[in-house]
Amino acid sequence: EIEAIAREEMRHLDWLAETIVELDGVPSLERGKMRMDGKSVADWMRNDVLQEEDGINLYREHIKLIDKPKIKRLLERILSDEESHHGDFKHFVDKAQKEGAKDVRGSRTDRVVQTLNWGIEHEYTVILQYLFQSYMTTNEEAKEELQDQAINEMQHLGWLAEKIVDISGNPRIEHTEVDRSTRTADMLQADIKIEQEVAAAYDRAAKETEDPGLKKLLLRIRDHEIYHTEVFSDLLKEEEHQG
Repeated sequence: EIEAIAREEMRHLDWLAETIVELDGVPSLERGKMRMDGKSVADWMRNDVLQEEDGINLYREHIKLIDKPKIKRLLERILSDEESHHGDFKHFVDKAQKEGAKDVRGSRTDRVVQTLNWGIEHEYTVILQYLFQSYMTTNEEAKEELQDQAINEMQHLGWLAEKIVDISGNPRIEHTEVDRSTRTADMLQADIKIEQEVAAAYDRAAKETEDPGLKKLLLRIRDHEIYHTEVFSDLLKEEEHQG
């Protein structure tokens, strides 16, 4: 249920970023204030209720201040979702309390967990990078491919985080520097470079682990990263040919 809400929030991000570009602006990649405290699942859900209240109040304020009908309509559409999410999280608070939902993360911090958290850091970084580039490029084919690969990287992040929890670790959701090139060829060159580096890193990690399940996961992600490299290489050739 929470994943479905997250997908709706991603849709909001797309709509807002595309609108900013239409207005000749540049979408921000800065992460807003997060409420990460709380010792129980019910506490986390209460934090999400408060997070939604923050968003609802901001959208209502912005709707009052903006006079462009198209943008006002978009914000009203997003506000409707946020109000629904607010009710969902209030329900989740009650549900978590009744069911006694517990934090299943552990305290394992060995090399395996460190490697998986490194993977999460990479995946989070390229998700932001590919989405940003998809908003900024004027190449429609590149835009579509960048968004497709960003979705695939979201899958990777989920797989890695779930694996960390499975082995009693604690996923760390952080990112490194995002390439903010605005010229399509520069974007693709940066993407090819990072994909080549990370494919090699996943390959090394897979060779080092003795866990068959983890090895299979790392090799699967490695193969996806190789595919991304090939897709971006083809797009770069086309872009340079047209240029």
